Amino acid sequence: MVRAADNSTRGTQATVAMKGGGYYSERTRGAKHVIDNAAGMLTEAVAALPEPRPRERLGIADFGAADGGTSKQTIYQTVAALRARFPSPPITVTYTDLPGNDYSTLFRNITGLSGFTEHNYLDDFDNVFVNACGMGFHRQLLPDASLDLGFSATAMHYISEKPCQIENHVHMVGASGPAFKAFSERAAEDWNHILLARSAELKPGGRLVFMNFGIDEQGRYLGNTGGVNMFDTFNALWTAMGKEGLLSDKEVIAATFAQYYRTREVFCAPLLDDTSSVYRSGLRLVSAHTGVVPCPYRAAFEQADGAMNAREFAVSYIPTLRSWSETVFANALDPDRPRTERDQLIDLFYQRYQDQVAEDPTGHAMDYVHCYLAIEKVV
Repeated sequence: MVRAADNSTRGTQATVAMKGGGYYSERTRGAKHVIDNAAGMLTEAVAALPEPRPRERLGIADFGAADGGTSKQTIYQTVAALRARFPSPPITVTYTDLPGNDYSTLFRNITGLSGFTEHNYLDDFDNVFVNACGMGFHRQLLPDASLDLGFSATAMHYISEKPCQIENHVHMVGASGPAFKAFSERAAEDWNHILLARSAELKPGGRLVFMNFGIDEQGRYLGNTGGVNMFDTFNALWTAMGKEGLLSDKEVIAATFAQYYRTREVFCAPLLDDTSSVYRSGLRLVSAHTGVVPCPYRAAFEQADGAMNAREFAVSYIPTLRSWSETVFANALDPDRPRTERDQLIDLFYQRYQDQVAEDPTGHAMDYVHCYLAIEKVV
């Protein structure tokens, strides 16, 4: 059965927000490693850009920036590469995310006020300007032909709205039948909109460098690379709380992630089909590949060679899951419950996950599986 989703703000944008106050960047080292791995793609993109016209500014955008911490070093390197090629034009850097994003922490991270003072391009380069746009990334955000380089990391797996609730699982990787079909159709439409919006924003010769969660050629995806399946664990623990009477049936079903993991073929299809609106807009695929970044918390546990026990690993590991998933489960709870009760239920949910990992850490890891895309605007 497919249940229509609540497409209000609470049902869509509220459930994809990252945990704020700097928590996201502090607890998502793996996401930064993904970006670091793609730094060369951005350097290549800068090298391929055409010479700007006299008095023309250069535009960079980070689509789905969260608090800006994970991309700060890479944006610095991109600004440095641009300035090395083009010493004088003004450079604008635009950070985009949802209206409820923690923009205060974003600007504190960028300016170094958060204590993260390294890679501050505003101090090290002249004529660089920063702004933010709180309109997500599913629509056009910048004027036509104003963007030289668009960048997005671990963001565009979020769909614009949930087409339905998935009644037997929390994520589309566990969906089937009409629910899976509804999510697939929503994701295809969104990807087309995203690409057309970026195409309109790009100058001729401009580039996009995207790295998005996906499903690789071996069927692997985030938290499912051969060990314990993270999303199945989420689902089992959440469902168990429902069976115990701690959650209502509605609350159990409402914990549906507004996400879709595409394959490389799905990512590339509109960029290779010469009849598609995306292709006709001038976008062309430069390169595409998948890659797996090992979970840094699992790696640290294994490298400790017995110096870290299972409980310590669990305590270090669960916060990275919580940093991006908590809002999904928190917003599934009945808002009429007292806030303290909702907080206690969420704490219990993640405590149970932590206890399960501590009891037997075998196979628990959140390895990152991404599809890396380089795209050019040719006309």
